[in-house]
Amino acid sequence: MKKSNNYLLPVILVTSLFFLWAFLHNINPILIPHLKKACQLTDTQSAFIDTAVYLAYFSVALPAGLFMHKYGYKKGILFGLFLYGLGALLFLPAASTRNYAFFLGALFVIASGATFLETVANPYMAKLGDEKTGARRLNFAQSFNGVGAFLAPILGGQFILSGVEHSTVELKQMTASGQLNSYLQSEADTVKIPYLVIAAGVLLLFALFFVSKLPEGESVHENIKGSFSFKVLRIPQVKWAVVAQFFYVGAQVGVGSFFIRFSRYTMDLPEKQAAYWWGSIAMVGFMAGRFSGTFLMKYIKPEHLLRLYTVINVILVAIAVSTHGKIAVYTLMAVPFFMSIMFPTIFAFGVKRLGEETKIASSFIIMSIVGGAIFPLIMGRISDATGGNIQLAYIVPLLCFVIVLFYALSQKPETNNTEAALA
Repeated sequence: MKKSNNYLLPVILVTSLFFLWAFLHNINPILIPHLKKACQLTDTQSAFIDTAVYLAYFSVALPAGLFMHKYGYKKGILFGLFLYGLGALLFLPAASTRNYAFFLGALFVIASGATFLETVANPYMAKLGDEKTGARRLNFAQSFNGVGAFLAPILGGQFILSGVEHSTVELKQMTASGQLNSYLQSEADTVKIPYLVIAAGVLLLFALFFVSKLPEGESVHENIKGSFSFKVLRIPQVKWAVVAQFFYVGAQVGVGSFFIRFSRYTMDLPEKQAAYWWGSIAMVGFMAGRFSGTFLMKYIKPEHLLRLYTVINVILVAIAVSTHGKIAVYTLMAVPFFMSIMFPTIFAFGVKRLGEETKIASSFIIMSIVGGAIFPLIMGRISDATGGNIQLAYIVPLLCFVIVLFYALSQKPETNNTEAALA
């Protein structure tokens, strides 16, 4: 009982970190149409918002793992929070200059901090307690990730999106009258207060971690002097988890990032309403899926649940691509519920029973999140090449889910039974 109590505060604090990177990822569907408007971008150019975030994951995950391996979990968390807060503050000068490259740089810094946090928090949470319930505990923590997932688009839609959407003709008239720059600057400035609040919140969390005592080296770090090398990729469970996570994250990011554009294209839904629907329906479904998935794993083998949910998502995205109007939008909003368990379950399969190699395996799996940088760009390119047909571009996440399905089918009950998968 005493050991369990020792884990209580660390579990609470580390769980709070899951909110931060969820907020980062799920504010992108707001920033993409917003900066597209404020900086006058194409769909392909706006997709670089996702690229900046997920390229940071690819670039920083391995250094984050090395940092954690050398200095431990707590210092990794503190450094991640520092970078996250710094990046949020950089949004202020980026907005003042209305410089898209500056925005991308700020997002890269925030995402670098989030990479540290995620590289540390996922394996750390799996270790904070009985390893037999590691995946269930990780899914529980990821449920609070779902809180950030649904709040980000709602708050972003309320405080960042203006709801003013001028036509091409109106923009030309504003250019002729000299009002365009003033309008675009007012759009860019709406990010200042939200990101200042984010920076303040991260600073507070930094202070809480700084003064808190965490189980750093005794029961969690294990004091094992293992090698930290690329050889971990020779382990099949790690290699295939990296592949699956690459395509899963590509699908997840692609589905959400262009939802506002998709809704406008398929049923002419206004941007603020689309943002509200995505946050209050789709992302609430995502959060509910995390909590319900955690519960269902007590009775259903994780690999079986992963297979079922992936099949459902293949069907849902296929319907969204092939229909129009409300049916297309509603089916796409159902996808996040069934995406909910995918990341933590694939992650848990990839790091189970690895001991000290959990850290380097975690880094490689986090690096695979670079799929989120690549596939939205492909979607943007398809949209631009087809005259703005963003609906057709959703064939990209559809194909990604098909590949995740192959991974799910490869998980054998005799090797990944519930006890093993939760280890």
